[in-house]
Amino acid sequence: EDIRISVRNHGGGHFNHLFFWKIMCPPGAGAVEPAGELQEKIQKYFGDFQKFKEKFSQTAGGFFGSGWIWLVLESWSGKLEIITTPNQDNPLAQGLTPLLGLDLWEHAYYLKYQNRRSEYIEAWWHLVNWEIVENWSL
Repeated sequence: EDIRISVRNHGGGHFNHLFFWKIMCPPGAGAVEPAGELQEKIQKYFGDFQKFKEKFSQTAGGFFGSGWIWLVLESWSGKLEIITTPNQDNPLAQGLTPLLGLDLWEHAYYLKYQNRRSEYIEAWWHLVNWEIVENWSL
């Protein structure tokens, strides 16, 4: 119990950043949208990719403080959800499978975007490697 917070912060930070870097690619190197089963699930739970992207971006832009936004899979239901976690917490602690994650800590975007988080979020969409995301764990 006495190391739980340190393990959550440092272990969560390690996992979150490793995950974050794995699901990205250089600009223009990947597909602009998911395909296959992930595309079907996004349509089922969000209507279409554009609606999903808008909801994800709005939730990320409205998140107060430092943390993460995730597209997760509920393994018990197969449902996709958008969730946020504070600090270095992650969906694994909630029994959820992360498929897509965006770092909302100011250090992730401040040098290039200063306090313009919405510009960072919009630019990030051009870096998502949908092939990796699709094959993560559906």
